Amino acid sequence: MAKLAESIVDKVSIDYLRNQVYKNAYGNDDTPIALLDPRTLLVWYLFFGVVPWFIDNVYMLLGLFLFVAVTTKLAKIAPLVLFLFCVGIFTQSGYLLFVSLFFGGNMSTVVPLLVLTLKVAVVSLASITVFSGLDPDKLSNGLLYFGCPDQLSFSISFAYRILPILMEQFQNILLSCRLRGMSPDKTGFKGKVKYLIYQVKIIILAFYPLMLNTAKCSRTTVEALEVKGYRYATSNPRVKKMKLSVLKFTQRDVAFAGISIFYVISITFIAMGIGA
Repeated sequence: MAKLAESIVDKVSIDYLRNQVYKNAYGNDDTPIALLDPRTLLVWYLFFGVVPWFIDNVYMLLGLFLFVAVTTKLAKIAPLVLFLFCVGIFTQSGYLLFVSLFFGGNMSTVVPLLVLTLKVAVVSLASITVFSGLDPDKLSNGLLYFGCPDQLSFSISFAYRILPILMEQFQNILLSCRLRGMSPDKTGFKGKVKYLIYQVKIIILAFYPLMLNTAKCSRTTVEALEVKGYRYATSNPRVKKMKLSVLKFTQRDVAFAGISIFYVISITFIAMGIGA
């Protein structure tokens, strides 16, 4: 048990977290989900991100959960994201299942909590699947096609693109903080825990300088965009048409949509039959 704990502590490092973020945001370009058209993914997410909230049938929610679990596997999600997903589900509603049973609850209290947990899980996995398969350009083009304001679609795309810069600045700030102090000894399990707490404290202290550096770079970014004609490009229909010309539906999109529709209809009939 101690060796397992030490192994977990060793993996929790800034470099590991950074690599996991990069992998999930930029390292899934060759997955079956990433090869789909962004319009297909956004429409698919519109269903799996909204409709589960209006479903109270446990069997149907369980079927939807299994389906989005398969799509998450196909999207090759980073392990860190899946771990945060499990922690989030447990902290939001999953722990209530154990609390209700521990304090004398029965199936009449467990079923509503299970329904809530499945709803959150389906929507969360659908979100992870879609946004891990969309790079900045695809996401921006998809939102722009459906009438999203130019400034909003660009802002989302720009936030994706600036992520490596923020991570690099964050790493530099952390290194500066470490140079000004002495880190605790990492020998033994107790030392590793102290070192982990030390890293968390440095991350908290580095947050404000990171925001300050980002604010200082914002003016340069705005000036560069204006020099390249960003304001004119967003209001020109020809530029918008040229930007959206890369969107194309393929047989892969038709197959993915067909499988999703067939599965949802099948699981609906199965759930209705079991409920009857």
